[in-house]
Amino acid sequence: MLDDNRLQGKVALVTGAAGEIGAATTRLMLARGARVVGVDRDAAALRRLAESLGAGAAFTGEAADVSDEGAVIGYVARCRALHGRIDVFFNNAGIEGPVLPITDYPLSEFQHVVAVNVVGVFLGLKHVIPIMAAGGGGAIINTASTAGLTGSPGVSAYNASKHAVIGLTRSAAAEWGGKGIRINALAPGPIASRMMVSLEEGFSPGHGAQVRAALAAKIPLGRYGSAEEVATMAAFLASDDARYLNGAVYTIDGGYMVH
Repeated sequence: MLDDNRLQGKVALVTGAAGEIGAATTRLMLARGARVVGVDRDAAALRRLAESLGAGAAFTGEAADVSDEGAVIGYVARCRALHGRIDVFFNNAGIEGPVLPITDYPLSEFQHVVAVNVVGVFLGLKHVIPIMAAGGGGAIINTASTAGLTGSPGVSAYNASKHAVIGLTRSAAAEWGGKGIRINALAPGPIASRMMVSLEEGFSPGHGAQVRAALAAKIPLGRYGSAEEVATMAAFLASDDARYLNGAVYTIDGGYMVH
């Protein structure tokens, strides 16, 4: 039977911790007994998250750019120095980029999305896996998207990057599943968040509310998901209850991909 303490004593590392999904997952993992090191490039947002958790929370914030290998080495080393190991890695940091057709998409913007969403995920895997393996194993959850399973006009960089996250997940799962490390991916659909507001406005400037209504109408459950609903799946995959799950991609989309 599942219980609320199934991450008791585990050390969790969360990137993109100050965003909606990262913060919701941090809160849930703390509530279920984990000690959490949260990484985000926005130091002020990390401080606000830490303050909201309260002085007694088993949380440490680390400001870092996940696309910078030196910074990744630093946040991994800091987590190890604090707690001696890493049991759970929520490899979650990501950005959406602008909404533009491929022919108008600036190379610099495309490269930035790929740097954060693909290189950042790769670097996290590269430097967390050795620590996790040395500790006897653990669970890694990469944040992909339903955009990694389909294509949409205007978001070529985001689509490409999230397809790549799924590829990285499957490759890493094949490499490390036999060595005690389970690696899975989440593929959220539309989630109520800053990112979705940005995309809605990008798709139709000044008419974001209409875009939101149209997207929600395509979801069989009739609404966007919440960050907490994504967090629930991330926390489950982090737990020993998910011990036979490896190399899979879990859509969290209210049925959006049924179409």
